[in-house]
Formats: sequence, structure tokens, C-alpha cells
Amino acid sequence: MLALEEERFLEKIDILPMDIKTKLVDKLLKSITPTPTSIDDVWIDESKNRKEQIESGAVIPIDGNEVFQKIKRRLEL
Repeated sequence: MLALEEERFLEKIDILPMDIKTKLVDKLLKSITPTPTSIDDVWIDESKNRKEQIESGAVIPIDGNEVFQKIKRRLEL
């Protein structure tokens, strides 16, 4: 009986619009591996700090391509 209900449920998912499917996937993933909001808060704070450092000139950003080239040269040794 449960298998039949599951099959019907999955068939209903197939006909949902893409935006609803995307929301459903997001909700399912969050229920499987929830992210504590404290981690989100830490990343938000870090992003704000980095932005302030760049804007004040305390930190000079390096182009991503340059970083990857340096890594590539180091790994080729």
C-alpha cells in the first residue's frame, strides 16, 4: 500500500512546474543536511569584513586567473 502511495506522489512531482520542483529540491536538501543559521551569519560577517577591507585599501584583491596560474606553477614543480 505504501509503495503505491509513494508512486502516486512521485508521479505528481513529475508534472510540477520547474520553479516548484526547484523549491521542493531545495527544501528536501535542507531537511537532509540542515545548515545552522550561525554558519550563515559567520559568512555574512566575513563577507562584510572583506568588503570593508577592500574598500579601505587594507587589502588589495588579486585577480582569480592570476591566483590559479600561481597554483598551477607551484604544482608543476
